[in-house]
Amino acid sequence: MNVRDLFNLNNGTALVTGGAGVYGSAICDALAEAGAHVIVASRDHEQCQSRAEELLNRGLRASADFYDQSSEASILELRDRILQYFGSPDILVNNAVSRSMRSFHDPLEAWRESMDVNATGLFAISRAFLLPMMERGRGTLINIGSIQSVVAPDFGNYSGTDLTTSPDYHFHKHGLIGLTKYLAAWAGHRGIRVNAISPGGFRMPDHPKPFVSQYCRRVFLKRMAEYDDIKGVVVFLASEASRYVTGQNIIMDGGYTC
Repeated sequence: MNVRDLFNLNNGTALVTGGAGVYGSAICDALAEAGAHVIVASRDHEQCQSRAEELLNRGLRASADFYDQSSEASILELRDRILQYFGSPDILVNNAVSRSMRSFHDPLEAWRESMDVNATGLFAISRAFLLPMMERGRGTLINIGSIQSVVAPDFGNYSGTDLTTSPDYHFHKHGLIGLTKYLAAWAGHRGIRVNAISPGGFRMPDHPKPFVSQYCRRVFLKRMAEYDDIKGVVVFLASEASRYVTGQNIIMDGGYTC
């Protein structure tokens, strides 16, 4: 195949959970720009519809749906709607995340709520869509992790600010990498590929200057992640360009974790 054809997602269908979020929005852009019909899904149907309309206004292919990742019934309803209208999706990007826990001292209920979405829900939606992919004999699943999937937190990054990082986030992002490898082994014999991307911190306009400075001091490229940085990585893993890559975690962090 010509190398340009390897990256072409024409005629493919991609479901992106949390597709109106920080990284989710860029992921939707990337997959749609590469030719896929992108289904933007989360609990906020109005927000997903707005994101899909932005893509449609650019002449790209998109639609919106909604579901609650803490509910298996809601996940299965989403699956059934997509199977009815599109068939088994070619690409599932697990990008949705709940940040119900904000600090070490939060009530355990916040931990439980986080696990319902980020652990149990992650497995439930992966299983729901992997099974029809396996029946079809084609498909790829991409889990969105974090640098917190592979390293301990550097609390010095937050010195002089009100920011911090929570223990549940590290728990489920580390677990996401293990689940990626498990699912790659489980589904590989049917030609299904399962990989992860672990991005670094995304630069936000409201980030305190001390945090940005302290974070970037550790980054080889001396900056935080920007909108376009994830686009090439996700298209690579979603396309035939990575047809012999599975069970891997691509770290996209400017050298932060080296």
